Amino acid sequence: MKNLLIRADASPQIGTGHVMRCLALAQAWQDAGGQATFAMANALPKLKTRLEAEKILLAGFDVQPGNTCDSEKTIRLSQDLGARWVVVDGYHFNSNFQRAIKNAGLNLLVVDDNAAVDHFYADIVMNQNLHSHENMYVNREPNTRLLLGTRYALLRREFLKWRGWKRELPSVARKVLVTLGGSDPDNVTLKVIEALQQVNVDGLEAVVVIGPANPHYQEIQTAACTSRFPIRLERNVTDMPELMAWADVAVSGAGSTSWELAFMGLPSTVMVLGENQLRIAEQLQDANITINLGRAQNVTTREIAEVLSILSADQLKRTTMSERERESVDGKGAGRVTGFLNRLTLRGG
Repeated sequence: MKNLLIRADASPQIGTGHVMRCLALAQAWQDAGGQATFAMANALPKLKTRLEAEKILLAGFDVQPGNTCDSEKTIRLSQDLGARWVVVDGYHFNSNFQRAIKNAGLNLLVVDDNAAVDHFYADIVMNQNLHSHENMYVNREPNTRLLLGTRYALLRREFLKWRGWKRELPSVARKVLVTLGGSDPDNVTLKVIEALQQVNVDGLEAVVVIGPANPHYQEIQTAACTSRFPIRLERNVTDMPELMAWADVAVSGAGSTSWELAFMGLPSTVMVLGENQLRIAEQLQDANITINLGRAQNVTTREIAEVLSILSADQLKRTTMSERERESVDGKGAGRVTGFLNRLTLRGG
């Protein structure tokens, strides 16, 4: 197998979700015998450390993401690496960027959520979300293949050892996991901690995950220290499934973490942290996989507390949600995508 080049970015503004789900693809590529390289603009130090630990190469790009200079550097790097496939994940990689990659004779996989570009020139478009369907991608090349749905959900290697694990659902949920993305610029995490103080459940405890780009650690730490019940803060987490296995319920953003929670069968309530998550959150609720609280800036601490109080007491509801979650994600998505890339490569596609 040859090198795989992944072009994705992370920042306090856009979060870390694009990089972390592509990390799952990079790991699957490694497991199949290949070498993966990330190209990132202004890579966050903690993500650099994570990639180094995974033995994944990192190339820093001093560019405005998605512009002509970016596409030119991506092409040159892929050619230098001998990478047959380029993977791009990010909303700034528009039609012009895709066309430039293809015109250079490279194979292109676009990881997408909402079909927000004018035209897709990629060889493959992958959308792991429930709302994905072929009609979203009518503006594509005739030979563009579509990999759609949670069958292709990208889960990192650490989740795979939990296949077959059976969750026990207590009569009352007392252990709460709070995970609101890699950056959380609006400090929704603090709002959730304040809401948890209003939840009337004896023996309540929480673990709050602080992402690598979160700028609000001191405020969150103060709130945790003054909480009426124990709150443990976790930074630079590399084993999320361990925390998800510990928890009885979760409060999360409606991004890629939703599919990690689903794989682990952890009942959750989600908030929309950005417009790109709106359709995901709606579909998750429609499928009875989670409870959608809506846009984070609009929901009140009282509303969060009421939903968590009801969910904590309703074992039947949590059981149904957990079952629907486990049915939706089997954890084999990254391997399926990698296998698809390899088959196309062998065919010369």
